[in-house]
Amino acid sequence: MLSWLREQCGDYIFNVGGVFQRDSQVSSWPLEAAGPEELEERLTQGGHLLPLPKEPAALANVLEVSIVNFLTLRALMIPEAQVRRGSERGYPDLEFGGLAFGGGFHAVDVKAARRAPNGKQTQSRITLYTGNTYFKWPDLHWPGTIRPFSEYVTHLDVIMIYTLNPESNARVEDLEIIVQEPWRIASRERSSTTREYIGAVTSIDALRSGKGAFGSPAAFYDYWRKFPFKVSAQVQTQLQRLLKAAHIELAELRKYHLRETD
Repeated sequence: MLSWLREQCGDYIFNVGGVFQRDSQVSSWPLEAAGPEELEERLTQGGHLLPLPKEPAALANVLEVSIVNFLTLRALMIPEAQVRRGSERGYPDLEFGGLAFGGGFHAVDVKAARRAPNGKQTQSRITLYTGNTYFKWPDLHWPGTIRPFSEYVTHLDVIMIYTLNPESNARVEDLEIIVQEPWRIASRERSSTTREYIGAVTSIDALRSGKGAFGSPAAFYDYWRKFPFKVSAQVQTQLQRLLKAAHIELAELRKYHLRETD
């Protein structure tokens, strides 16, 4: 799965040139163009192409939607491959499965980060997981997830690192895509001071090479599952509901097995 995903990301090109506006005060018709470059120029001149947002979260959404569409189409071209999109703000962004990927389910999450002015770090720390829900209790099926965290054979991150060009409609320049297992790029720091998020290392070289703060998956999971994340009243209520449902399901399974053995 890892090698296939890296190969596909190597083919990806960010081709979003801006936000399309149907009409403007300076538009003229008909509009003709001999190719994509001329089309973009004509759309810009006619007031049909507006800049993408500069705000990091908004621009990250555009990048993520673009590559999720690309990877989904690539997977659908493969016989016996399955792909499923996750929900907004859920985990993961994409789920792959089927015999083409060796059976089982594979979680792929997409992250976008702006380069810092020095070009050597991300401007902010990438979020790997939400630490106080599906990651901390991986056997429960949390809202916003496709299935329990522990049911995935692999977890992979697609990291899109870009330089912001405020003068360009596309905003994105020098896009680099890195694919890594999350534990390999994890830090010992949260990515937010107000939210319960697990953060990645900020060094771009470390992201490329997979040289995070942990030497093994066991060390990563041991550290972050013991981390004293805050559990809000809402999360606590969800947890109790999920534990109750799991208890009922287990009791029903026991009853079924008892009937089968009688």
